[in-house]
Amino acid sequence: MSDTSDTEPPSPAPRPREGPAEKALVSYVLPVFNEQDGIRRFHDELVAAIRTRPELSFELVYVNDGSADASLEILRDLAKNDPRVRVVDFARNFGHQMAITAGLDEARGDAVIVMDTDLQDPPRVSLQLIDAWRDGAEIVHARRRSRRDTLFKRATAAAYYRVLRACTEVDIPLDTGDFRLLDRRVADELRRYRERSRFVRGIVASMGFVQAEVHFDRDERFAGETKYPLRKMARLAVDGVTGFSTVPLKLITRLGFVVLTLSFAGIVYALAMKVFRPDITVSGWTMLMVVVLFLGGVQMLSLGVLGSYIGRTYSEAQGRPLYIVRQVVRHDGD
Repeated sequence: MSDTSDTEPPSPAPRPREGPAEKALVSYVLPVFNEQDGIRRFHDELVAAIRTRPELSFELVYVNDGSADASLEILRDLAKNDPRVRVVDFARNFGHQMAITAGLDEARGDAVIVMDTDLQDPPRVSLQLIDAWRDGAEIVHARRRSRRDTLFKRATAAAYYRVLRACTEVDIPLDTGDFRLLDRRVADELRRYRERSRFVRGIVASMGFVQAEVHFDRDERFAGETKYPLRKMARLAVDGVTGFSTVPLKLITRLGFVVLTLSFAGIVYALAMKVFRPDITVSGWTMLMVVVLFLGGVQMLSLGVLGSYIGRTYSEAQGRPLYIVRQVVRHDGD
């Protein structure tokens, strides 16, 4: 079957009734992209973790983000053997942030946990998020105390989050990814945000509510390669800055004033040398090339920043669906 996400988010399916002593339902939203080598191991560890909480009910919403390997077949098998599993299968790859969005649209729980399936975010830590939620927090961020990544990845990630926090009015928690828990009310509010250039962690941080943090040590990827290479990380970084800050536009204005001041100083210098020291030749070709290249670089940089904001406006004006669902696989075979 075919389904699309339109401007208004689809209503999640109603929760099944479990009798007078109904357990709280916790939903896991689990984006998957080419994780055939590790998805079974992740599922086994997640099931082992949630088995220690019999006082709660769970549902596992896997979102297959157009995987080109055998991930979908493995997810089908998991759904066949586990009634808690539901698989949302995209028609193509729409990206990690859209996969999270689709999972939130599908989840029905009283609390929703978003986490990746590469085992860098340990499933056992999600139980600590649940404890913080039951203590009254409405948003619980999983903050990385340490991470087993390359030195370059650790350095660039740390620098980016601090620059982003300095540039925006939104207090985005440092060293946090998309691994977090959302109360049902927060998840419903988040589903109302339908912009295409999505930066979910920034949107969540901007919403308010009662927020808490759980610190954890991030593990190594169990199998496969990272699904966020430098190119995708750079695109996500641009979405974060342009989605929550107008500082780049303000910097263009300030840079314009600096260039104008330098240009005015150059004009005064040239005229003064012409009037008072006509016997000395004012530097010609070298100065001209420096000025032209400098101004050209400033103009191209300014156009690039403006283009980023205009591109966001254009994408939103098109009003296209955020994602297309080819099918939803459930335990009953539907």
